[in-house]
Amino acid sequence: MKNTRNNDMADRLSAAGDAKAALLKAYRAAKDAAEPTHEARQTERLALAEAREARRTDREQAKRDELARIAAQEAEREAAIVASAKAETDARELEGKNRIARVLEDEAARKLERDRRYANRKARQS
Repeated sequence: MKNTRNNDMADRLSAAGDAKAALLKAYRAAKDAAEPTHEARQTERLALAEAREARRTDREQAKRDELARIAAQEAEREAAIVASAKAETDARELEGKNRIARVLEDEAARKLERDRRYANRKARQS
């Protein structure tokens, strides 16, 4: 009984090895069988990825266009506000100048009236 083998263990190891070999063989056969459809699926995936990328660039371009439009509107609004403020400032400045001119005219008219009265008084006294 010295050289007896444990056939149960050897049988199990052999069966496990055979099962692994069978799985590997089935995997390789399925891989070879799926090769034509794999290329078609890969091509389809690439086409989908390109379409997705094109849609993404379109969305980004639309966002950039919208931001540019908003910036242009804001610039126009700012320009209108600046023009309105300048017009208002110019109007106030003109009104101030007109007021000063009227004050000067009134003062000149008062001086003329005073001088006329003074001249009449001198004329009566002489």
